[in-house]
Amino acid sequence: MFGLNTIKALGSEARQLGVKKAFVVTDPGVIKADLLRPMRDSLESAEVPYLIYDQVEPEPPVQCVEETTKQFKSEGCDLVIGIGGGSSLDVAKGVSIMATNQGSVLDMCGVDLVKKEGARKILIPTTAGTGSEVTRVFVVTDEKDNTKKVANSLYALSDIAIVDPLLTLTMPPKVTADTGMDALVHLIESYVSMNATPFSDILAEKPIQLIARYLPMAWAKGSNLEARYFLSLAATMGGMAFASGGLGAVHALAYSIGTEYHLSHGRSNAVMLTHVMRFNLSGKPDKYAAIAALMGKDIEGLSAPEAAQLSVEAVEELLTTLQISFHLRDYGISKEDITKLVEGGMKYSRLFITNPRDLNAGDVRSLYEEAY
Repeated sequence: MFGLNTIKALGSEARQLGVKKAFVVTDPGVIKADLLRPMRDSLESAEVPYLIYDQVEPEPPVQCVEETTKQFKSEGCDLVIGIGGGSSLDVAKGVSIMATNQGSVLDMCGVDLVKKEGARKILIPTTAGTGSEVTRVFVVTDEKDNTKKVANSLYALSDIAIVDPLLTLTMPPKVTADTGMDALVHLIESYVSMNATPFSDILAEKPIQLIARYLPMAWAKGSNLEARYFLSLAATMGGMAFASGGLGAVHALAYSIGTEYHLSHGRSNAVMLTHVMRFNLSGKPDKYAAIAALMGKDIEGLSAPEAAQLSVEAVEELLTTLQISFHLRDYGISKEDITKLVEGGMKYSRLFITNPRDLNAGDVRSLYEEAY
């Protein structure tokens, strides 16, 4: 469900699922912004009992999912409602799956390793970034080796996704910028992916245009409802695009930055985006040329490689407008840390398979050095 005030339908949708007691998974930021009021009103008007867990951590560790699942079970709940940013939605997915499956959540990480359908779930984003409400993946941080682990399963898909742009109005400028760039990375990576299809291309093209136009507006004026509306649309379509087309080296190299230096996922992606784009241009020049045009660059009369260069320029201009540095040195990272980043980035080399240009460890080092 997409649109203004769609959150009001939550109670009736939960009733249709036959819920006895709902378990709401959220984070302190959502509580602070008072975003649960319309959710509470809707559930209470539909007479749906609920319990709230509001301690989701950013880049959620495995322990967060496992402790939350225990509470879900002990309270006799049968519906998970995830409301918040990507971390809250990921924990909600994890709780849903662990409610019915044996073992650790780490046993579910990989492709199609979940044995049973999870508890019913409704996912409601309050940011315009991850698109997690429409994807079949969730991410947890393995505290033992400080890496991100991804579970990829049809059972991670929500039963109902409610995307109400009104819930994004309270995002501060930094969160608006970081989550918006996360969505843009999803769109660009899926668009140039070796697994891109005509279907994923359709889902990526218009939202790239929307983010280029509306992200600066929402960053400048958080109450700009038109901008919030189209960013919510773009982020959800971005989730659908990468669910179809896949991601690439930007995510691979961003993951280790996020886990090592506790940058948000969106900011880590934003830092690496232009460097990886420049490296990738020769792999899909036509697609990068199209991205330049979608982001407002005049490519008439230019060859595909020439036009492709303008896509990097367009993204750098957007980052500059949003006051996001794309240099590692500005985040307290030293040049000596690059070796550690290379080791971390290579742990996600599975994402190089869909990247439009092959990478080895030397390429990864060069990219981090350029980003420094």
